[in-house]
Amino acid sequence: MLKEFKKFALRGNMIDLAVGIIIGGAFSGIVNSLVNDIIMPLLSLITQNINFEDWFFALDGNSYATLQAAKDAGAPTVNYGLFISGIINFVIMAFVVFLMVRWINKLKKPEPAAEPTTKQCPFCLSDINKNAKKCPHCTSELND
Repeated sequence: MLKEFKKFALRGNMIDLAVGIIIGGAFSGIVNSLVNDIIMPLLSLITQNINFEDWFFALDGNSYATLQAAKDAGAPTVNYGLFISGIINFVIMAFVVFLMVRWINKLKKPEPAAEPTTKQCPFCLSDINKNAKKCPHCTSELND
């Protein structure tokens, strides 16, 4: 069982996946900072200083000035502003990953086309080995 697990864990795809998850986790922090520290303040400026973090409603029926005040009071809240921030975060991360994959695909050189291993018999039009001197289907002599 241990050998089977080792074989599974050391597969190339599994290691690539692990590296991707680790880099994705680190990259997530960068994107979170981009959204929370740059984009959301700019969006807040455009929307006349509305703080998305304070977009919520309390389920206890009371009104609170900020989300922190509602949390301090122990009120259950629906934080739709944080959800909007999460959606923006996701869209930005997906776009950046798209750009990275696109860039990486441009760096890859296309593999050269494989040299054909067959040719067509000029008499019966059957596919035959490219080195054949006689067609195995119609027995015609090939001069190529």
